[in-house]
Amino acid sequence: MSREVFNLKAAAGHVKIDANELRHIAQRGEIRASQHGGDWWFEHRDLDEWAQRDLLARAEKEQDARHSAFVQAMPKGQRAEWRVADLFREDAIDVQLGSKTKGGAVRDMADLAISSGLVYDGEGFYKALVEREEAASTAIGHAAAFLHPKYHDPYFFEDTFVAYARARRDVFFGAPGGEGTRHFFLVCCTDHDLHLRILARLAVLAHGTDLMERLDAVATPHDVLEAVRLCENEILAC
Repeated sequence: MSREVFNLKAAAGHVKIDANELRHIAQRGEIRASQHGGDWWFEHRDLDEWAQRDLLARAEKEQDARHSAFVQAMPKGQRAEWRVADLFREDAIDVQLGSKTKGGAVRDMADLAISSGLVYDGEGFYKALVEREEAASTAIGHAAAFLHPKYHDPYFFEDTFVAYARARRDVFFGAPGGEGTRHFFLVCCTDHDLHLRILARLAVLAHGTDLMERLDAVATPHDVLEAVRLCENEILAC
């Protein structure tokens, strides 16, 4: 887990918001930060933890803007080629998740990711997911939730991937307005910047395409991959 420290300018660049906005957020105590030497300082793990919560809580237009900023920050030659669909694995997809409760869904999603063989510390990973949900739900509406550890730790995983499951019945997962959640995406990432970019892309797919409706109709893990690819191509063609 990174203990790197950013000053205000570097921190704002990392999470892709205006430095003045980030300073006001720090002044209000919404993010852990310290002030000394005439500048604000942010520990990397606290900054990422706040950025994850903030991104999923933002209005859809703001999520779109944040997503665009993350994409523009990529090397020019990679922007058109990068696809979150390429991170999904058929062996980490379940279209018949039997979870009935939030706690059960978190446990089952952790087990699904662990079954891929790419998670080093399964129990530690599960506890980090529980801690994240206790801080704030990762359900964003549109029947979707984007699970991830509270503090991004790249050493949990051998490689970056996204696990997905569709529950047989809606689960009360803490979505805005109390709506049920049945589409669960679990982000397992070895890179800090990529982790935020994946969350941003998934959020845009959830509210900017008919991905959730397509996923309601899939029958196999392969169908899931095709649905994500089609919808991702749609938003990139705009």
